[in-house]
Amino acid sequence: MRVAKFNPEGNISIVTAEMPVIENNEVLLRVSACSLCGSDLRPWRNGWPVTPGHEIVGVVESKNHPLYKARCLAYIPVWCGKCDECLAGHTNLCRNASELIGWQRAGGYAEFLAVPEQCLLPVPQDIPTHLAPLLLDTIGTAAHGIRLAKKIVSEGKALVLGAGPIGLGGILVLQDSGFSDICVFDPNPLRLEFAESLGAHALVADKKPALYDLVLECSGRDSGRQMALEMVKPNGAVVQLGEADSWKIEETKAIRRKDFYYIRSFYFPINEYEDNIQILRRNKSKFETMVDAQVSLDQLSELFVEFAAGSRIKPQLNFQE
Repeated sequence: MRVAKFNPEGNISIVTAEMPVIENNEVLLRVSACSLCGSDLRPWRNGWPVTPGHEIVGVVESKNHPLYKARCLAYIPVWCGKCDECLAGHTNLCRNASELIGWQRAGGYAEFLAVPEQCLLPVPQDIPTHLAPLLLDTIGTAAHGIRLAKKIVSEGKALVLGAGPIGLGGILVLQDSGFSDICVFDPNPLRLEFAESLGAHALVADKKPALYDLVLECSGRDSGRQMALEMVKPNGAVVQLGEADSWKIEETKAIRRKDFYYIRSFYFPINEYEDNIQILRRNKSKFETMVDAQVSLDQLSELFVEFAAGSRIKPQLNFQE
């Protein structure tokens, strides 16, 4: 089979590799599409020991499996189903999940991969293949964070910091959750304009910045976290969705002299999958506009260059062209 090998300094080579070895309780998945994610830029820049790609949809090719020939998503954490967190329904927090698909084990920038049975999420027939990966990070991660926040803040003004795929997904999930007054900030004019096309308002600096009931931090940058903590209202909530290797925050007066809630959301539990499907169904036309490029494996390297430069919204490797 052909796979993308991520070498250091943004060098992707397409190589021939052995077919995956399918262990007990695993299936062979033929990849249909794998969407690019901002977190993939780390293995793209640094190189990676296994094939990256974690927003994967494909077709089950294991003939004796009940889902043979079914379209399925690959749920990223390889959860055990036995620990206290899994038994409570928090599969995203499995204490024994030492592997994430596309990170510690091979991912979807390849023609085939092995997927643990418990990580298969069947895709309904009415969901197009190219939109299915949005159910993972773009909708799933954003929606889970917003569900946590709604235990504290059920309405009001919202601010989204970072209009990458997670931030844009967050805007649509906020709208679906009843938030109508949503502002967004991103230094990239293309992404900011796209966020406005979804119905958000671009944040405009003034002498007295507004404060927000709910802030989604989706940039993964210290500057974004600093803004989030300073711009959340007293008794409001900040949800951190963006990732970073380290933090450096200055506790200013604007942060110190108020009460607020800080929520970290890593990924979604499987029991929220059906609700995420409904979000996609209700907002299908808007999510459709996010997938702005579909390329073959041979074009993946060029696509990563465009994505890293901020000139793409939510592109994907797609084997169905």
